[in-house]
Amino acid sequence: MRGASIVDTLPGMTSEEILARLLYRDALMLVIDKPAGIAVHQGPKGGDNLEAHFDALRFGLPRTPALAHRLDRDTSGCLVLGRHRKALETLGKLFKRGEISKTYWAVVEGEPPDEGLIDLPLGKLDSKRGWWMKVDPLGSPSQTRWKVMGRGIGREERPLAWLALEPLTGRTHQLRVHASSMGWPILGDPIYGSAVFAGGPGLQLHAREIVIPLYKNKEPIKVEAQPPEAMREWLARCGWSEASLSAAQMADG
Repeated sequence: MRGASIVDTLPGMTSEEILARLLYRDALMLVIDKPAGIAVHQGPKGGDNLEAHFDALRFGLPRTPALAHRLDRDTSGCLVLGRHRKALETLGKLFKRGEISKTYWAVVEGEPPDEGLIDLPLGKLDSKRGWWMKVDPLGSPSQTRWKVMGRGIGREERPLAWLALEPLTGRTHQLRVHASSMGWPILGDPIYGSAVFAGGPGLQLHAREIVIPLYKNKEPIKVEAQPPEAMREWLARCGWSEASLSAAQMADG
C-alpha cells in the first residue's frame, strides 16, 4: 500500500484523521503523514499528541504501534511506526546505522549555493533550554547535504530558496541549526531564525521522503508525503506547482 496524504494541518487529531494520514502499511511497519503543530508524544505539559491516537492503527494486532523515530512538533511529513517489538528493534538498528535515507523539503531565507555539505558538530545550547541546540566544536559530529530545488522572492522582497535537505546524521534540530548557521535559516523558525512564536508562517520544514531497506533481497521501501497546504504558498514562490502535486497523486492512485 502506498499513497500520499494531503489532509491539511489540523488543530487536534481523531482516529479517523490519523487513519486518513496513513501512507504505507505492511506486517512490520506503518508510515504516516504527520501534521505540523502536534507533538509525536506527550510532553511534560501534556496536550494532544499523536501517540494518544495510535490505537486506531493496530489493524488487528494486539499491541499499539510505536514510534521508530521522532519529528519535531512543527515539522510535517513521513513518520515511521513499528507494529511490534521485533519490528521496532529492526527499525531502530537501521536508523542507528544510518541505513535509512531521509529527504526533507525546506523553504529558507537567503541565497544558499546550489548544493553542498554542511559539516558542523552540534551540542546543547545550555542546561536551561532543553532541546535547543548550537554549533559546538566539542559536540556530536553532524552532517547535512543540501540541494537547491528552486528560488524565489518572499514578502518584503526578501530572497527565498526551496531546499532538499538530507541529514546524514540524526541530531536534535540538526536541519534547523545547520541552515541557520549557514546564514539561511528556515522560514518560520522562531528559535533559530527570525520568525515570531505566534502569528508567523509556521516552520517551513517537511519530511518529504523516506527510504527504508527493511527486507533482505527486496527493493527498499520508498514513501513520500506531499507538502501540506501551509507550505505550498512558499514552495510556489520558489517554483513548485500544484500541477506537480496532481501528477504525483495520479501516479500513486
